[in-house]
Amino acid sequence: MNIEKIIEKMTLREKLLQLSQIMLSESNVDEMKELIEKDCYGSLILAAFSTTGNGDFNSVELEKLNEIQKIAVEKHGIPIIYGHDVIHGHKINLPIPLALAATFNPKLVKKGYEYVAMEAKNDGIRWTFAPMLDISRDPRWGRIVESTGEDPYLGCKMAEAIVKGFQGEDNTNIAACAKHYIGYGASEGGRDYHKAEISDYSLRNYYLRAFKAAVDSGVMTVMSSFNEISGQPVTSSKYLLTDVLRGELGFDGFVISDWEAVKQLIRQGVAETDEEAAILALSAGLDMDMIDNLYIDNLEKAVHNGKISEEIIDIAVRRVLKIKDKLGLFDNPYAEYTELPKQEIRDVARKCAAESLVLLKNDNNVLPLKKDEIICVMGSMAFDTKNIIGSWAADADYSESVSVYEGLEAKSENIIHYNCHIPENDTMRNLNQCDKVLIVLGEAKTVTGEANSMAKTELTSAQKFVIDRAKEAGKPVIGVLLFGRPIALENNVDYFDALIYAWHPGAQAGNAIADVLYGEMSPSGRLPVTLPKYSGQIPIYYNCPPSGRDVDGYYNPDAYNYCDVTGRPLYPFGYGLTYTTFEYGKINIDESSISIDDINNGKKVKVNVTIRNTGSFDAAETAQCYIRDCKSSMTRPIKELKGFDKLFVQAGESKTAEFEIGFEELGFYNSNGRFVVEPGEFKIYVGKDAWCDEYVSLRVNHLY
Repeated sequence: MNIEKIIEKMTLREKLLQLSQIMLSESNVDEMKELIEKDCYGSLILAAFSTTGNGDFNSVELEKLNEIQKIAVEKHGIPIIYGHDVIHGHKINLPIPLALAATFNPKLVKKGYEYVAMEAKNDGIRWTFAPMLDISRDPRWGRIVESTGEDPYLGCKMAEAIVKGFQGEDNTNIAACAKHYIGYGASEGGRDYHKAEISDYSLRNYYLRAFKAAVDSGVMTVMSSFNEISGQPVTSSKYLLTDVLRGELGFDGFVISDWEAVKQLIRQGVAETDEEAAILALSAGLDMDMIDNLYIDNLEKAVHNGKISEEIIDIAVRRVLKIKDKLGLFDNPYAEYTELPKQEIRDVARKCAAESLVLLKNDNNVLPLKKDEIICVMGSMAFDTKNIIGSWAADADYSESVSVYEGLEAKSENIIHYNCHIPENDTMRNLNQCDKVLIVLGEAKTVTGEANSMAKTELTSAQKFVIDRAKEAGKPVIGVLLFGRPIALENNVDYFDALIYAWHPGAQAGNAIADVLYGEMSPSGRLPVTLPKYSGQIPIYYNCPPSGRDVDGYYNPDAYNYCDVTGRPLYPFGYGLTYTTFEYGKINIDESSISIDDINNGKKVKVNVTIRNTGSFDAAETAQCYIRDCKSSMTRPIKELKGFDKLFVQAGESKTAEFEIGFEELGFYNSNGRFVVEPGEFKIYVGKDAWCDEYVSLRVNHLY
């Protein structure tokens, strides 16, 4: 497709329409047909309101989408790109993204998103507003559920997997959109849409890493974030949108604003009028305006008055048309329904859910359950089929949703229920006659996601009441926690004999949880975020810098952080148990010394460790490799994840986890914004989680 010839023939208004996205829902289809007949907008977002993903949405029928598309193509010669919030599934949902990160299995996640893209494309959707790549260190922030957690390296691996899963190897699936660029997850106090203070040093070493991975993976679009960083709204920041995103990261797709973010520049105090806001955003490098129509309503006049050049508009139009061409929309603008392999989709969703479950505790090997044991189930979440899907699942087919109770019943006939709020009925006998008690607790999906921040992240009094009632029976108590965010369990963890953090695990939640509880799969999930003990510890994250005094409470339980509570989290980043035990051998490194010249020229040091399954269950172990730069020109983290190797090891057998350490792993962005490796000593740790303490030393030598 000759994009330049198309642009040459376009009027200024037609160009601005290509840079504008408006809303389409089942209620305004006829109105939209009339509008597109007159004005061919570049994109239609399938939504009814800004947080459609947190509610239910009546999808526009495929036939109607094709009818609107036909008008655009035959009347104007340019296809529309339909966008929609397909975050972690379409009809059959995977676990929430935070839970998917807990799998530490990028290959599985990529496969899951290939099926997500298949379902979405089948309904005419060619553009999704995902993945969300915000580093998230504050569980109070509702949108942590959409993130990949607190770590840049894990975020990079998930970014690659999700982008490639969505788009396909040949870009024939649906376009991905890396969001929210940049720093939205650092909103002060976990308050949604709030300001963020991020230095250039932190921006490059933490927040930009996953976006760079997405760009390197060919992501077609990027969404700018609402927030300001150090006084500059991202929506109007030429430095962030052009100099950094395009100049440093090499992004060549197009940037879309978040919902009405251009107009919000007025509220943020950097623009007085709609026209000024539109000029600021487009000049900064924001190509498409979502919903508020500020580009189409203001920029035509602004060009005629000499306030902005048409050349800037042409650049943005070129980017938009290029992506439409890359998706094949000019050649094949219409969607076609095909039969989907639903059972394959269910199977992948089930495996993703099972691998996302994190076993936090298992005293006296209470788990796995035996099918001849009588299990008394408590907690209303055990019967839930909606909240377990998680937020941002507007199109979910809830007939596909399997509750925890349904999953358990499919495994065993010895499942009974006790309603602790009706103590006088027959269910009291159930509690007394059981062998073990299973408590299923959680939170509604409506208190997670956008505009759903929480000041308190502890268990509620009602949830604590259920735990107390279970303990009265004097039986082993097992907890399954269905939360979209990490919660502060305080001392309540002591009441459980076994505890599984199950997140919001998606449509196959019940089956996956039952698979793990009954030992058909050993749990293999690992925490992608730190689990605080108290909400007052927030924010708390593993890759913290060392302090001048001994206040590094994350690693030292005796460090002085607070007068009233410990500074140490309940469970660290990367933590998770299995039903077996693993023994790590000696860490081996092929070279303990290397020159800076060799590192800069691409040479890598090889590190490995043998892991033996010393228990009786076949299981997966995720060996994690962390690095510490012991002395550098800038303060560096106590530990940084630089590799992980998820290995399935049969009982009694051994496998070797292998890592390669080179320029990318040893380097960081210095005060000048340059990525460098500095000479000195590095500690290379390999272990089960961020608290691992076995390491080998690597000396990077000066040039002589």
